[in-house]
Amino acid sequence: MAEATVVFADLTGSTGAFETLGNVKATWVITRLTQWIGDICRHYDGRVVKNLGDGVLMLFAHNADAVSAAVELQRLHATRMESWPEALRMGLKIGLACGDVVDQDGDCFGDAVNVASRLSDLSGSAQIFASLSVIEHLPLDGSQRTRCLGALDLRGRSEACVVYRIEWQTEVPSEYMTLPGALISSPTAQKVTAQSQTIHLSWKSIHAAFASNQLPVFLGRDTDCHFIVDDPRVSRRHASISCRAGRFYLQDISSYGTWVRFSDGASVIALRRQECVLMPEAEIALGGPLEGDSVATLRFAVKNASPKSASATRGLTERT
Repeated sequence: MAEATVVFADLTGSTGAFETLGNVKATWVITRLTQWIGDICRHYDGRVVKNLGDGVLMLFAHNADAVSAAVELQRLHATRMESWPEALRMGLKIGLACGDVVDQDGDCFGDAVNVASRLSDLSGSAQIFASLSVIEHLPLDGSQRTRCLGALDLRGRSEACVVYRIEWQTEVPSEYMTLPGALISSPTAQKVTAQSQTIHLSWKSIHAAFASNQLPVFLGRDTDCHFIVDDPRVSRRHASISCRAGRFYLQDISSYGTWVRFSDGASVIALRRQECVLMPEAEIALGGPLEGDSVATLRFAVKNASPKSASATRGLTERT
């Protein structure tokens, strides 16, 4: 057993390539891309553990090499895709985690492997998500900028994981980033104090406020949902918002997924039967990505409330 940084890189949009090219040609294109990912990995002294269809599992002895490889992959992939036909362009999402890894019979095992896989699932196209263990090992010279997304619950883990987005686009405004030295000490540092607070939801002309002691509440098309979103892409019971240990959680329970964008306008998390911690302000898209046309997009906000006002807003829904 030795400490290493695990990197999962997954192509997105490969289904469209199969529909456009057919199975043989699409397989050839995806194989070329995954081989190229492996070449970049080896250039940064990493090792390809295995290919997983349209994904690649990689292992790096040095954390800095893993981060450099992930950033280089996103930069070069974005440039390559600009010259590809629109119908064939595929995104790339990457998850990283650092920890003890057991290398056995050509495969690797350990909590870091599971975390990197989950972070790759959570990240969106052209994004790099990393655990706190990766960020802690970065140099404090400001050469790599990151953005803390808070403590997120990952499927299969009992403890929340503090997640960072590693920024690779040079044109991203600096006010949306934090330097590696500005680390939070623990997941509790990102908790939203739920006592004496209300959550506010709005969609079109519909507004509702719920005291924290009323949660969980359900969002969806069903008339028995606490917040009704009458849109054909929204499931009957699409998502729920709950409060646990001082944090507000959004859980997707839908057929088509839920997308969350935090108040910085750049952090987007795609949920498929998963949950995430809600920051004080967010946009929530039900049934399709936030960039999609006519997607039902809710606004979420946490506001302080006195006991009197919290009682007054209990279950309040109004149209304007």
